[in-house]
Amino acid sequence: MAFIETREVCKQYGEHWGVDHVSISVADGCIYGLLGPNGAGKTSLIRIINRITHADSGEVLLHGRPMTDNDVMKIGYLPEERGLYKKMKVEDQIIYLARLRGMTRHDAQTRMKSWLERFDLTQWRDKKVEQLSKGMAQKVQFIATVIHQPPLLIFDEPFSGFDPLNAEILKKEILRLRDEGSAILFSTHNMSSVEEICQEISLINHAKVVLQGEVGEVRQRFKKNIYRISVQEETFLPEPALFTVEEQSPSYGGGLTLQIRLAEGVRIREVVSVLNEKYTLTGFEEILPSMQEIFIETVGKE
Repeated sequence: MAFIETREVCKQYGEHWGVDHVSISVADGCIYGLLGPNGAGKTSLIRIINRITHADSGEVLLHGRPMTDNDVMKIGYLPEERGLYKKMKVEDQIIYLARLRGMTRHDAQTRMKSWLERFDLTQWRDKKVEQLSKGMAQKVQFIATVIHQPPLLIFDEPFSGFDPLNAEILKKEILRLRDEGSAILFSTHNMSSVEEICQEISLINHAKVVLQGEVGEVRQRFKKNIYRISVQEETFLPEPALFTVEEQSPSYGGGLTLQIRLAEGVRIREVVSVLNEKYTLTGFEEILPSMQEIFIETVGKE
């Protein structure tokens, strides 16, 4: 059973659809990517799940039952618009937000100490937020989001503003939280991070879901019958009845590396059989489209 599920959720703002019959399902221990261009409806859906706004119709279910206001305590939400009290000390800030989520001061201090050590922020615990760099402040807000160990985490553009090193640290923590059983809803424009950490995705455009499924299955769905092959030979003759050669370059150590596209209706087994008769194959792999390419193709059609 899904931890959090939306069924045919709709929200209108005057004549504008913010969310138009959107259904998603996020399981425990799953990172679910919520993708889409600016203004597509991602944040509107997140606000409905967080009960910041209410849907006009449809349902939000938690473990199969209608979600209530009290269930918000089971959510950790990191919004795209970061917001901390700049004059407050880091330690006071984290403990204050943890207490709002029902933690005792003692438990909050214990977990905070562990998180500050993990993010190398211990020496900054007595500093005011305004004294921190942008990246440090975002780490503090991440800690405040997860410190009460909510079973559902919602991250809206969590890597925004992080340098590559700190983005990698944050990614590892998100994966660790997933492995510990958290259900994670992950909204982002960064398609490379989607391929690295998401199991399933929904692509929203103009308030509707236009693409949905497991990441690997979605990439298979959009494949173009393109393969990369390597041969020991220095020359390669085209086989237009079977495939076209789209790229060709010398291989490191000799031979050629080529990118070929199969002709309509041709099976890869036929191609391999012909190539093995004429060449010494040293490499062979199918090239699947990236999520970036799929995003552009799908949204472009829309």
